[in-house]
Amino acid sequence: MGGEIVLIMLGVLLLMILLGVHIGVGLALCSGVGVYIMFRGNTEAALSIMSNTAFEAIRKDVFAVIPLFVLMGDFIWRSGAAGDLYRICDRALRRLPGRLAIATIAGNTVFAAVTGVSIASAAAFSRIAYPEMMKLGYKQTFALGAVAGSACLGMLIPPSVLLIVWAVLTELSVGALFIAGILPGLMLALLFSAYVIAAAVMNPRIAPAYEEPLTQPTPAEKRSELIGGLGILSLIVIVIGGIWLGWFTPTEAAAFGVIAALVIGITKGMRGADILESMYQAGRTTAPIMFLLIAAQMYSRLLALGGGVNYIQGMFSDSDLSPTMVILLMTAIWLILGMLIDSVSIILLTVPIFAPIAVAMGYDPIAFAIFGILVIEAGLLSPPFGLLVYTVRGSVPDPTATLKKIFIGSFPYFVLILVAAFIVLLIPQLATLLPGALI
Repeated sequence: MGGEIVLIMLGVLLLMILLGVHIGVGLALCSGVGVYIMFRGNTEAALSIMSNTAFEAIRKDVFAVIPLFVLMGDFIWRSGAAGDLYRICDRALRRLPGRLAIATIAGNTVFAAVTGVSIASAAAFSRIAYPEMMKLGYKQTFALGAVAGSACLGMLIPPSVLLIVWAVLTELSVGALFIAGILPGLMLALLFSAYVIAAAVMNPRIAPAYEEPLTQPTPAEKRSELIGGLGILSLIVIVIGGIWLGWFTPTEAAAFGVIAALVIGITKGMRGADILESMYQAGRTTAPIMFLLIAAQMYSRLLALGGGVNYIQGMFSDSDLSPTMVILLMTAIWLILGMLIDSVSIILLTVPIFAPIAVAMGYDPIAFAIFGILVIEAGLLSPPFGLLVYTVRGSVPDPTATLKKIFIGSFPYFVLILVAAFIVLLIPQLATLLPGALI
């Protein structure tokens, strides 16, 4: 009976989402009603279970990682260090075809290592890279695609909010998932770069060749770029290196990262108003995520009490679907949901069900986590929701940059993300090698 109640509540939840109900509200309501029905109308027992679940969820110290990493990324963005990083990458890659697009990818790869969300990368490089590409005659869809597509790296390369949420829901190590995202993230960046080079070689008109600039950076500009570039590299060493070498827990690394980012920001000219605005923005970004996580813990409790995972797993077993077909079905569900809701909500809705099923079929939990993040990442570029596409549209200072053009330009990146996802699934060592060395 419990499994049937879980399925009914899941159906009600999907209906509520389609009707426009906020997913956090839907998760909480369906979880509460489901537990109430399981306890045969005992209101006191249902409320006790739900309230205790919410309390236990929010008191976990791992949740401190989310606002800290978001704040660290905002400090770096407001300091102007992202622009310094882009200009350094541009000069270093000047001889490659499509160098500005590759510099955008390289900049996003490094910037992803100091911010937990792709939106920050999309917003920053929309204002930095897109005008430069258009100034030199890049095809508009090609330039927009490079900005939107490469911003997806922020959700895979650590520190990533999506990896943190996945770790919380599956009780995996946040540090292990962080380290697991490094090689797949670099592989994805190389795939993006290979596409840009191939496209620029096949059709030079979309990305004009490099020309020596008429003016060289002044000593003051070079000094500013050096501070920004070295500052970001030092942050990567502190955060990722500290976790990998066992010096810090992810929470401690996030705290040290915030302090280092604040020092970089002040050195680059940030003052009190900018610092306060970064703190407010971190709060605005984090609060909805925390609410969703509380609701997701209630949802997980409903699944546990009703035996929902075992019930759904039994349905898959009885259907005689091969593991490959089950994975393809999961992929299809993730991509469809990516057209409707945001990435965090997709993880909260599906991972408590999908992750145990994948492990039962023999997939490594860490490799499956990276696979799932990549597929869900692709949803950031899929119409009609395409969160990153809308972010780029709102950030690009060009009214002719329509949603249609951004979707067209980012489609090759959408395909490459899915290619990378299945490579990780076929070669799980890409995700498990570095965490194994960490352990």
